[in-house]
Amino acid sequence: MRVRGLRWLVAVAALLLLGAAGPFLWWRYATLPALSGSLHLAGLTDHVVVEREPSGVVHIRARNDRDLFFAQGVVHAQDRLWQMEFQRRIGAGRLAEVLGSDAVGKDRYLRTWGFYRAAEAAYEHISPEARAVVDAYAEGINAYVASDPPLPPEFRLLRVKPEPWSGPDVLVWSKLMAYNLADNRRSELRRYRLLARGLSPERIATLMPLYPGEELRAQAGLPTPGNRFSSQSVALGFPLSGTAEDPGAFSRQAEALLALDATNRQHLPRASNNWVVHGSRSESGLPLLANDVHLGMQIPSTWHLMHLKSPGFDVIGASLPGLPVVIIGRNRDIAWGVTNLAADVEDLYVLTGRGDDGYVYKGETRAFETREETILVNDGAPVTIRVRETVYGPVISDVVDDPVGAPPIALRWIGHDRDDTTFETFLGINRARNWDEFRVAMDRYVAPGQNFVYADRDGHIGYLASGRIPRRRAGHTGLYPVPGDGDWDWLGYLRRSELPVRVDPPEGFVVTANHRITGPDYPHQLSLEWGAEPYRAERIGQLLRAHPKHDLASMQVLQQDTLTLLYRELRPVLEAMTPVTPSARHWRQRLLAWNGDASADSTESSVFHAWYTALSTLPSRETGTDYWNGYPRFLLRALREGDSACERRGMSCLAFATRALERALDRVGEDPPPWGDLHRAHLSHAVLTHTPLAVLSDRVVSLGGSHYTVNVGWYWPEDWVVYHGPTYRQVIDMAAPEQSLFIVAGGQSGNWLSNNYADQLPLWLAGEYLPMRREGYPVADRLVLKPVQ
Repeated sequence: MRVRGLRWLVAVAALLLLGAAGPFLWWRYATLPALSGSLHLAGLTDHVVVEREPSGVVHIRARNDRDLFFAQGVVHAQDRLWQMEFQRRIGAGRLAEVLGSDAVGKDRYLRTWGFYRAAEAAYEHISPEARAVVDAYAEGINAYVASDPPLPPEFRLLRVKPEPWSGPDVLVWSKLMAYNLADNRRSELRRYRLLARGLSPERIATLMPLYPGEELRAQAGLPTPGNRFSSQSVALGFPLSGTAEDPGAFSRQAEALLALDATNRQHLPRASNNWVVHGSRSESGLPLLANDVHLGMQIPSTWHLMHLKSPGFDVIGASLPGLPVVIIGRNRDIAWGVTNLAADVEDLYVLTGRGDDGYVYKGETRAFETREETILVNDGAPVTIRVRETVYGPVISDVVDDPVGAPPIALRWIGHDRDDTTFETFLGINRARNWDEFRVAMDRYVAPGQNFVYADRDGHIGYLASGRIPRRRAGHTGLYPVPGDGDWDWLGYLRRSELPVRVDPPEGFVVTANHRITGPDYPHQLSLEWGAEPYRAERIGQLLRAHPKHDLASMQVLQQDTLTLLYRELRPVLEAMTPVTPSARHWRQRLLAWNGDASADSTESSVFHAWYTALSTLPSRETGTDYWNGYPRFLLRALREGDSACERRGMSCLAFATRALERALDRVGEDPPPWGDLHRAHLSHAVLTHTPLAVLSDRVVSLGGSHYTVNVGWYWPEDWVVYHGPTYRQVIDMAAPEQSLFIVAGGQSGNWLSNNYADQLPLWLAGEYLPMRREGYPVADRLVLKPVQ
C-alpha cells in the first residue's frame, strides 16, 4: 500500500507539474528560433555556416562579404529581434504605437530631436560600399522574418508585427548611442537653471567647478561686465530684461527639459575604461589591451558577442544588435577598445522672437522651417505635432509646455550633421591590418567622440581621439546657452591632424577613463568638463605602474578593482571630525581603519557612501536639488576651505560633515548591511519591467564599486540602485590572441525563455570571462543558411 500510494502521489505531482509547465513549454517552443539544421532564405548567394557555442557566442563563416553581413542580420534577428524592433521605434519616435498614450511625450521628444531624419541623411552620405553592407544586413533581417520564424514573446504580448527593415532603420540606433554619449546640453541647462534661480556666475562656477586643469583655459571665455553680453542685457546667453514676465519661467523651462532628458536613468552618466600596455611591460613581449564599457545595466544586454569570417573579414568581439560589423574587439592583426571622449559637441542657442514670427539671425528675422509629425497611439487618437527647425537645429524647448516669457531654445549637435560617415570607420577598422590603415579608417569618424586605444601583432600600441569637434569663437566656452543671433555660431571643426594622437609612448601604456586626455599645452578646446573625475584613470595608472610586467590575469584583476580614491580625498575630513554620538565615533574609527575598498561585502563602504551621499546635500537650498553628489570637487573644496552653504546652515563645514555622518548612520543603521545589499544593479527589460512578467525578464544583482572605482557601479543617491556598470569587458593578448577573453553582463539571447538569456551574468559577477576564440571552440548548435533554389 505504501508503494502503491507513493506511486499515486508521484503520478498526481507529475500531472500537476506538467499542467503548470505546459504553457511554459509551449511558449518556449513557440518563441525560440531554430538554431540547428538548415534554413533556406531568399537573397543569399551561397551557403553560410552559423555555429553557436554553449554560451551562445556566435561564429559566422561566409564565402563572400555580402553574405556575411546578410547572415549577421539573420543571427541578430534570431537572438534579439524584439530588442532591435524596440530600438528602431525609439529612434523613429514610434513608441506610442505599442505602449499607448503614456509614450506620446517620449515620441514627441524623439521626433523633435529628429534622430530618424539624421539616420536617413547618414544613409544617403555613406559610401556605396558601406551602403551595400547596411543593405545586406537589412535584407538578412527581412529574409529571416519572411521565413515565418517563431517570434519573441513581446511581439505576441504587445500584438506587434515586425515590419521590413531599411537602411535608416539600421543606422538610427547609432544616432541614439551618439545622443546618449553626449552630455553638454545637460550641464548647460543646469547652469541656465541655476542662473534663473538667482545664483551668480561666480557661485555657479564654484558649485559646478571645471575639470582640474581647465580653469585657465576657460578664463578667457568667461563674460565680464564690459563685454557684449551685458550690452545686450544678456548674461551668458540668458535674456534678463524685457523678455520675461516671470524670471522663474527660465528655471521651469530648464527643469522640464532636464526631466525629459533623464526620464530613463540609463540615459544619465556614461563611463568606460580602456588601456593598452606595450610589450616592454608585458610578460608575453607583445601588447595587452583591455576595455570595459560602462552603459545602462539593462537586459537584454546592449552587446552581442560575435565572430565574423569571410574573404574580407575575420573579426571577433562585441556587436550591437541592429547594426552590422563588430564595434569593439580584434581581428587577425589588430585589437582596439573605446571609451567616451566626452568632448563638447552640443550647444544650446537662446532665440530672440516667439511663436511663428521667426527668430532674429544676423540682424534679420528668419522664418522657422516647420514639419508636421503624426504620432499613432494604440489606445487613442493620433497626435499631430509641429517641429520648428532653425539654422542650428530643432527648437527642443517646444517639447515642454512653454512657460510664459521663456524664449525658444535651439540645439546644435554634431549628430545632426547630414554627412555623418561614422559607420564607414567601423567597417574599415574591422579589416584594418596596421596602424596606418586604422588611422585612415578613423578619418571618416564623426560621432560620438571616442577614445580609441590600439594594439597590433607587430608590437605597436597607440591612442587617438576621434570625432568631429567644433571650433568656437573667443568667449564661447560652451558652458552656458548663448544667443542664437549668428554671432556665436561654430567656426568649423578641428582638423583630424589637430586631435590628440599617441603612438608607442615612452611610459609603455595608455589609459583613458573619460578623464581629460590632453595636457596643459594642448592648444584646442575639446571640453572644459570632460566625462568623469580623474580617480579611475589615476587608479589604473597606479596599478599598471605597480608591476614591471603584466599579463592577462593582471588585466582581469585590474578590471575588477573596487578601491575608491575618493576615500583618500575625504579621509582628512574624517581625521578632523569629533563626532558626539557613540555610534558616529565608532564608525569614524572604523572608516579611518578602512583601506577604501568598496567591495560588496564591506560594511565600511556602506557607511562611507551613505556619508558621502549626506555630504552631497550641502548646497540643496541653493540648487533646489536633493543631492549634488556628481560634483565632489565642490564638496572637497567646501570641506577644506569653508563655504557659504555651510554658513547659511549656521555651522562650519566640518560640523556639517560631522552631522552628515550621523545622518548617514540614521539611514543605514548602527549595524549597517554590507555594501552589496544596498548597492544593487537592476537589469531591467525595457517593456516588461513594470509588469508581472518582470519576475521572468528582470535580474537584480549585488555589486561592489561606486562612481569612482575602476569596476564602476554608478548609483542613484536616493536608493543606491546601480544603473550603470561595465556592460562589456574584454582583455586581449596580442602574443596569444586565441587566449583572449570577453563577456557581457547578461547573455546572448533576448528571449527570457532561452537558456542564454542571462547565463553570462553569474560569470560576470564573479569576475570571470568567456574565451574569445576564432577557432577551436565547442559547438552546441550548427545552422546552415542556404539560398532559396
